Amino acid sequence: MVIIRENIASLQENDMSRRPRRNHSPAFKAKVALAAIRGDKTLAELASQFDVHPNQISDWRSRLLSHAADAFGGDSQGPPPADLKALHAKIGELTLENDFLESALGKAGWPSAKRWSTASIACPSPARPRY
Repeated sequence: MVIIRENIASLQENDMSRRPRRNHSPAFKAKVALAAIRGDKTLAELASQFDVHPNQISDWRSRLLSHAADAFGGDSQGPPPADLKALHAKIGELTLENDFLESALGKAGWPSAKRWSTASIACPSPARPRY
């Protein structure tokens, strides 16, 4: 019993000593990454100065270098703009097709998709098998 209480107490102490997760602002990340790019100090010195892990500084530095061209209006690799006329034409075509199929189902005596519901289908419940 005593050992269990000691373990619980040590776990609670460890939980209390943990630092809460921090969210750094983009300006702070840029400041740290620029300091790393300058190269005046080592990663360990920067880590102790800014109170972040050296791996985090390396990650921010590489991200800044890989996206530096975006700051000057470099090649934007975004998706091409959509052709709205073609999309509106396709929507109209599909609407006509749906209306035609709905009327054809109604003439054939089948319920339309709008009136179709799972309540009208007689299927056994998986919880109660039919014998």
